[in-house]
Amino acid sequence: MTENAARTISLVVVDDHPVVRDGLRGMFAAAPGFEVLGEASNGVDALTAVERLDPDVVLMDLRMPGGGGVAAIAELTRRGARSKVLVLTTYDTDSDTLPAIEAGATGYLLKDAPREELFAAVRAAADGRGVLSPAVASRLMTRVRTPAGPAETSLSAREREVLVLVARGTTNREIAAELFISEATVKTHLTHVFAKLGAKDRAAAVAVGYDRGILG
Repeated sequence: MTENAARTISLVVVDDHPVVRDGLRGMFAAAPGFEVLGEASNGVDALTAVERLDPDVVLMDLRMPGGGGVAAIAELTRRGARSKVLVLTTYDTDSDTLPAIEAGATGYLLKDAPREELFAAVRAAADGRGVLSPAVASRLMTRVRTPAGPAETSLSAREREVLVLVARGTTNREIAAELFISEATVKTHLTHVFAKLGAKDRAAAVAVGYDRGILG
């Protein structure tokens, strides 16, 4: 029996949809060995909740207005938070999975996962063991076995994040808020992206990103 099998695992649920948060809270409340300490609707509020409640595991969505999950994971990692982060999202694209894992997520699960698989993943995360949904694991294996193009290799994880947000039509100010960085830093990242992709502006960078597979 593992250590966390005999103790109650505390959680904070982070998702921008109240119905999802309520569903997860109810699911864990009905299962022995779990306790939901609190909730947050975006990455910024998640940082406050984790600092205040110090949960064993954070169930983190990724795409949320007011502060994304990847930036929150990176900040928790930077702060040396004790809490393990288990991503729970509907997205399994490279532009979502890789930045989240690079930022420090312990696991990555999709929202269509069966209830028992989610419970097992939370227990694994609390125990410090990495867990990936089969779909995500398959994508990562393919990524490892397929050499990346020169442009993708040269872009850092943060530069890829910025490019993904640019592709979604996000402004520099909105990017700065989502990634917890200054607008000046965003501009610096964009300058590097333009130079590495040989693009003269945002539209050209996005076009090159799609053409070379960086944006899927």
